[in-house]
Amino acid sequence: MGATTTRLLLLGAVALFEPVNGYQIRRELMSWQVDQWANVNPGSIYHGLGSLVSTGLAVRHDLTDGSREVAVYELTGSGRAEFERLLTEAIVTVNVFDRRDFHAAFGLVPLLETSRAAELLQRRHDALAAELSEFPVDTTPADFPHVPPHAVRGMQLWGAEARAELGWLSEVLDDVRDGRLELRPHTWTPPADDPGHQMTADRERYRAMIEGTEQRRGATSQ
Repeated sequence: MGATTTRLLLLGAVALFEPVNGYQIRRELMSWQVDQWANVNPGSIYHGLGSLVSTGLAVRHDLTDGSREVAVYELTGSGRAEFERLLTEAIVTVNVFDRRDFHAAFGLVPLLETSRAAELLQRRHDALAAELSEFPVDTTPADFPHVPPHAVRGMQLWGAEARAELGWLSEVLDDVRDGRLELRPHTWTPPADDPGHQMTADRERYRAMIEGTEQRRGATSQ
């Protein structure tokens, strides 16, 4: 997984929950098990957030929350544009040998308008279908006598996984268009003990604190 995928995940996590503190982003991404499939380790998350700020993709607010200091993050306009660029690229770019970028992107699809999400998923479907038309999915070891038989079997596995994804994409697109699958954020209600409820309460409190700080700065500058 490259740095661009880590950046996509971080931008998406901030976009989903902003304003949000670094610990909450870390906890959320770890709940997605990104350390298992995206090679994103917990320590790199804080470094990545700092990189977003230093490159102008996010802004950091240092707030006093009760008795503790907390760093809270929001995306900038440039950050939102970069997020959509990375998300679009990860959805429409087909690599039958590695789907981890797409897995990262699909988890963030609800941040797009439903029509836009369906459009991009259709583009991926069409690109994958075109790729499969040239992929040796129905070959047998006998068709390649000069290739080790196990290597041909390995290619069959790549082809089978690609066909499975194509069928899955068709089902997802049908469900979206028929209204059975809603691609909007916060349409699922977590259980009562889910940390997400606290994140929602914190978000409102952080937003009020940020607005208060900006108002005081504006009054001071006058």
